Amino acid sequence: MKISEAVKPISYLKAHASEIIRDIIDTNKTLVITQNGEAKAILQDIKKYEQTQDSMALLKILALSNKSYKDKDYKSVSESFQSVRDRIKQSNI
Repeated sequence: MKISEAVKPISYLKAHASEIIRDIIDTNKTLVITQNGEAKAILQDIKKYEQTQDSMALLKILALSNKSYKDKDYKSVSESFQSVRDRIKQSNI
């Protein structure tokens, strides 16, 4: 989908709100809303928004993992499992 095809002025949104929402849900498209010729808001299906948020969270985790690896700030697998075992023992006390 080209963003240029999914740009509508706010007046169009006001006049066709239910039709736009139905189209967004049916086609899974994202719509850019403009005000005074400038992009001001994005309108998208809630499921697509949630997928985007999940993807961003995974990318953040990957970036943090990569940084930890580069900084050599990590534990071996055996150290990690031992740490978990120790926490379990402490919580059972």
